[in-house]
Amino acid sequence: MSTTPSFAQSVWLVTEREIGSKLRSKAFLISTAILFLIALGSVLWGGFSAAGDNRAPIAVTSQTAPVVAGLDDAVKITETQDADEARELVRSGDVDAAIIPGGAEPFGYTVVALDTPPESLLRLLSVSPPVDLLEADEVSWGLRYVVSLGFGLIFFMAALTFGSTIAQSVVEEKQTRVVELLISAIPTRALLAGKVIGNTVLAMGQIIGLATIAIVGLTVTDQVELLTGLGAPLVWFAVFFLFGFILLASLFAAAAAMVSRQEDIGSTTTPLTFLVMAPYFLVIFFNDNPVVLTVMSYVPFSAPVGMPVRVFLGEAEWWEPVLSLGILLVTCAAAIAIGAKIYENSILRMGARVKLAEALRP
Repeated sequence: MSTTPSFAQSVWLVTEREIGSKLRSKAFLISTAILFLIALGSVLWGGFSAAGDNRAPIAVTSQTAPVVAGLDDAVKITETQDADEARELVRSGDVDAAIIPGGAEPFGYTVVALDTPPESLLRLLSVSPPVDLLEADEVSWGLRYVVSLGFGLIFFMAALTFGSTIAQSVVEEKQTRVVELLISAIPTRALLAGKVIGNTVLAMGQIIGLATIAIVGLTVTDQVELLTGLGAPLVWFAVFFLFGFILLASLFAAAAAMVSRQEDIGSTTTPLTFLVMAPYFLVIFFNDNPVVLTVMSYVPFSAPVGMPVRVFLGEAEWWEPVLSLGILLVTCAAAIAIGAKIYENSILRMGARVKLAEALRP
């Protein structure tokens, strides 16, 4: 009776080995814990900061209190007995400014400050005409930037970290000739599939962990509106990241198989590194550019960032994520096929770097 494992069993054995080796690594566990703590701290800090009292403290008298009526959201008002008491609060630093009776018409009051004019208060007191926005921006610039940065940074860090891990693992096995023993027992494609699946499971574990932290943090800080808005984008990000990472992982493994030394990894993986970095920088600099975001959401290497951002901003039609995912799936299948061919033709080639044309030969 043959004891040779089936293809599925071989894939599982390699997958289990990849996951087990990472979970036994103190460096991996510590870095993951630090990542989660930083994410939790950022969410909690942002929530509590937003919930804090950021209103400017000012003093008024009973005569000038009507001047700031309706400005409770912008200023913290302290009502004093008279103008002298209001002035004293300004001198002591208890308030930023005071509004006291007296002054040129048509105002009838004077703004008192310590050493510089309180520009923010003066802007609040100024009379502005009504503004009618033809195309109102439903998401503030700050929130747009933070969410875009979050999706871009998570994709960049996870894809580059685990992609580099796969590349180093492939070269290490090749350099120590362990790969020769592995391939004598299991098919080459099973070895590649196990590496990709194992690292994909680990990367998705981090993504799910970060999403859970974001949900818990937003719930604790009572940011219900933001949490509701992030629901669908987070789901789409997880789906796009899954297949986007499989695409990149296959190419990282294939690129690493073309060299035999750790020092040479960069020569074949640098183009892939640029592909991982591009969505991060594009979404930072062009998060307010609908054309760039639309293009990003359909390019397979940047769709895991571009499409969830557009879904969050409400700029994507219901069918667009589905179409973009379809394009990503087709590209992913093609990348797996190409990566497997390069891996098979290169993994046992020692010495000089394998040329791409040789690695792709039938």
